[in-house]
Order: sequence, then structure tokens, then C-alpha cells
Amino acid sequence: RLQKEWTSPVYAFFDPIPAIREINGHRVHEFTCSARGCKVKVWRHLDTLDARSTSNMRKHVKGCWGTDTLEAADSAKDVDEAQMKIAGSILRDGSITAAFERKGKGKISYSHRQHTCVETRAEIVRWVCKSLWPFNIVADRGFQSLMKTGRPEYYLPSPAIVSCDVKLVFVRTRQRITKMLREYSERINFTTDAWTSPNHHAFVAFAAHLEHKGALLTFPLDVVEVSKVKTLTAQ
Repeated sequence: RLQKEWTSPVYAFFDPIPAIREINGHRVHEFTCSARGCKVKVWRHLDTLDARSTSNMRKHVKGCWGTDTLEAADSAKDVDEAQMKIAGSILRDGSITAAFERKGKGKISYSHRQHTCVETRAEIVRWVCKSLWPFNIVADRGFQSLMKTGRPEYYLPSPAIVSCDVKLVFVRTRQRITKMLREYSERINFTTDAWTSPNHHAFVAFAAHLEHKGALLTFPLDVVEVSKVKTLTAQ
């Protein structure tokens, strides 16, 4: 019966059916956050004047899912739309690409707010790709000690999740580049480069170069191993 009155979009970020507990003689609803890796449970007493208050739930969502996500949910017409279009999309694919798109260029700045689970996954994808770290770096004892000391509850994805996230970002990035190249109306310059590795394997790389909004962009398109190498000898 009470669930019919739960129309606030903030409910989209918690399991739909809360548990009913008794704490110090008081009955409470226990709402479990639905974010991956988050084990936080928010209590709401049923015998107080603020039995329908969502302030503690909103406070947790802002810290766990992010202020932008909560603001997007507030703009939804109801809890069903927030669940389907916002919370649901994040839980399906992690919204890794969305987290990347929020990152702008320019001077690096650091927030006083701890990363959400989604933001952590996005930052780790960026880190392992740019710095060429193996996916299992997240399971390294030293890395986990640095990340969890003072905040043992801090979420870190498993190597398998990092692998899936990198593949997802690669697929989405390739789709965006493909769309950009097909719709680009100016000239595109293509270049090739060939080399031989120390173990005598020959490779050829293909790249595209173009100007976009005043900036020069270079896209590596493919790297192909040459199966047969023919050399010319002087006659």
C-alpha cells in the first residue's frame, strides 16, 4: 500500500521492495542501494513524522551515483522513467562512455567527492589503456592497499569487469569514429607505416588525419601483420 505513494525518482536507485526490520523497538524500512558493489542500506523509521522522507536516500544517491545522475533523475516525470532511462541504463552497461563524455579537456582538477562506482570504472579504463597496464593490476595487493586504506569500503572492479569495460569502450569508440569519418565533408588524409618487430614479424599500420573544430585529430584505423614479405634484390 505504501509503495503506491513512493513516486519520487530517488526510489529508482534502490531495490524495489525494501526489507522490514525492527531496530531498538522501532519498525523501519531498509532500502538497499542497487549500484554494483555498493552494500549500503538506508533505514527509514515507520513510526515518525518523516516516515516518507527521502532526504537520506537522496544523500546516498548523490554520493554513490553522482550529482549529475541524481539531477537527471529529478528531471524524469516519475520513478518508472528514472528507473528505465537513468538507473537502468547505468546498471546495464555501466554508462562508461557517458562517464568519459563528462570529462573535458584542460587543466586537471580533483574533486573533494569520492568517485562513484561508475566513475571509478571509467577512470580505471582510461588509466590501464593510456598507461598500458594489465587488467589484473586492480587485484594487485599494493594497488588495493593504496586505494582502500582509510576507506576499506571503496569499490574496485575485478579484472574481468575491467576487461569487459575496455571492450565496451573500444566498441563504442570505433562506432563514433566510423560515424564521424562517414559524415565528414572535408578532406581526410590517410597514411601508412610499416616496420619489422625484433622477432622478424612485419606489420603495416593505417591511420586517418583530419581537422575537427580547429583541432588536428589522428585515428589509428588498423594494424595488420604481413604474412609474406618480398624483398627486391639487385640484379
